[in-house]
Amino acid sequence: MKLTRKMVLSRAKASELESVRKLNCWGSRLTDISICRSLPSIEVITLSVNSISSLEPMSHCLTLSELYVRKNSISSLGELFYLKGLPRLKVLWLAENPCCGPNPRHYRMTVLRNLPGLHKLDNQTVTEEELSQALIEGEEITAAPARQASDHSHPELSCELSTVDSSADTESDLLRDSMEKTNKIREQLGMRPLPRDRFSSFTSRASVSNRKKRNNILSAVLLLLKELDTKELDVVQQAVGHRLQALRKPELPEEH
Repeated sequence: MKLTRKMVLSRAKASELESVRKLNCWGSRLTDISICRSLPSIEVITLSVNSISSLEPMSHCLTLSELYVRKNSISSLGELFYLKGLPRLKVLWLAENPCCGPNPRHYRMTVLRNLPGLHKLDNQTVTEEELSQALIEGEEITAAPARQASDHSHPELSCELSTVDSSADTESDLLRDSMEKTNKIREQLGMRPLPRDRFSSFTSRASVSNRKKRNNILSAVLLLLKELDTKELDVVQQAVGHRLQALRKPELPEEH
């Protein structure tokens, strides 16, 4: 079902779209919310329990401070790309969407890495410690989701995550990806990027495989550790502890 101008004005009790500040369409079987591109003054939108698959229309809502889209059909965390340009967004409820995946820790860290201005995520207060951990554990989303043809929505753009490219098929590709990932972390810590030749000793001579890719990443991380001071190593130690805990005993997302 498409969210129409008439529905918006009726729900918001407004006479024009430009004046709508709050909109509640909870449980309305919506699949198309393209009308949100025409809500320049919207501050709070409740769209939970629908069938929405894309957050692209939200990218036009520059005054948005609270977004509730729990229990929809959002399949990719790449959709967060559309929220990164919203300067006032403080509250996001995204839980119970397919994009949350089986690892709640990875999901939360990725959301906070891309939306560090959030005060609340899924009805849980965001802490300074989490924001620091998100820089290490979360994946950075640098482009919009991949295009998908649809009869009911606009084509979507391509998506890229700042992880080692799984399609890399040469040793030089692996080396370059490891170096870029390491230097990105160094930049976030205020450190100088390492020159390419510092990574040469970690190039694998064996055939490319998943294990070799992971070995290259591990080598880059070990090289980075040598450059960190005590305080920075404490942050890494905490991140590793949280990661191990998540891998050994995955937690279920809290019900609300």
